[in-house]
Amino acid sequence: MNEMYIHILIAEDDPDDRLLLEDAFQEACPNCRLDFVSNGLELLDYLQAPSLQQLPDLLLLDLNMPFKDGRQALKELRATPAFTGLPIVIMTTSNNDDDRQACLAAGADDYLVKPNRFRALLTLVQSLENYWTRHD
Repeated sequence: MNEMYIHILIAEDDPDDRLLLEDAFQEACPNCRLDFVSNGLELLDYLQAPSLQQLPDLLLLDLNMPFKDGRQALKELRATPAFTGLPIVIMTTSNNDDDRQACLAAGADDYLVKPNRFRALLTLVQSLENYWTRHD
């Protein structure tokens, strides 16, 4: 049986946040397959790799990463025709409205502030999974 899954690419440099996200997705979205990159350079390498058969169903993008931050990566992705259809959700600790407006103006599909409690993160993951599953 060919089980459907949702492929989510997560660009996140903080190991603790990566672990929390992995735990939350494992509990709230068992049909999600996660891949992680830790900075904007790795993100672009991943998405431009010749071996990549299909774009992820969703990119969760942190803003504050080393080498190339999420803002720069978002602008580059949205300027590349091959990635214009890739859903990009900013997921960051910054609740700065200027950041939110700049990211949405640059082409992010949504802007979410990372919850500081695991239960709230589970709820967020469930809502992401529900939204992106319905829009396939």
